[in-house]
Amino acid sequence: MSNKIGKVILITGASSGIGKATAKRFAKNGYKVIITGRRKSKLKALKKELKSKFGVSVLDLSFDIRNFKECKEAINKIPREFQEINILFNNAGLASGLAPIHEGDINDWETMIDTNLKGLLYMTRLISPMMVKKGKGHIINTCSTAGHEVYPNGNVYCASKHAVEALSRAMRIDLHKSGIKVSQVSPGHVEETEFAKVRFHGDEKKAKIYEDFNPLKSKDVAKMVYYIASQPRHVNIQDVVMMGTQQANSNFIDRSGRKFDRR
Repeated sequence: MSNKIGKVILITGASSGIGKATAKRFAKNGYKVIITGRRKSKLKALKKELKSKFGVSVLDLSFDIRNFKECKEAINKIPREFQEINILFNNAGLASGLAPIHEGDINDWETMIDTNLKGLLYMTRLISPMMVKKGKGHIINTCSTAGHEVYPNGNVYCASKHAVEALSRAMRIDLHKSGIKVSQVSPGHVEETEFAKVRFHGDEKKAKIYEDFNPLKSKDVAKMVYYIASQPRHVNIQDVVMMGTQQANSNFIDRSGRKFDRR
């Protein structure tokens, strides 16, 4: 499959979860992959796995997406082989804390806003001019069901994902005459990620929130991202909202057991 397609995808938040699964999906299908994140060792391990398993070219860039200077320096260092970025997958994001608004931790709020919103803006500002110059490209944002509805104690996280939803719509208007697609995927609960562990600040016990129902898996979302990216030039899937069968929305989940483990 080595570089059969030769297109380049840049994935933020690629060291785990949806980002990692998406890197594998695109590498499997012959894309050159730029994986980014803060944890250098995890990126190096993923790079080695992708190159060994799929025989594709992989570039790992370690930087803090919340810092525009670091983002810019990393993008400026991209070698010629990877400079023609066809797809930007703005995936990096997190939830930090789960508290009512009057008890919220300011540090949690700033972390979510800086990562979920500013990080997406920084990367879009750096990559989109290249796409405009070429007259083509695809930006895919990871939103959330929390970008379409709210739930108790999810206040700032929901607000940040509502901002992603608004930005996706606005970006699409700004860029559609340049031939650039703007899409987003909005998953509900997803396991095989670090989402719950990060939300509960590393508390493994509190993070066990998927034991009594079947949520999505990270590979399910990655499969959808690839489907969105694989449409013909004239087709743009603007948003896909997806949840596990046992999840009706953010507030209604059938927690009577993992009913669909065998498929």
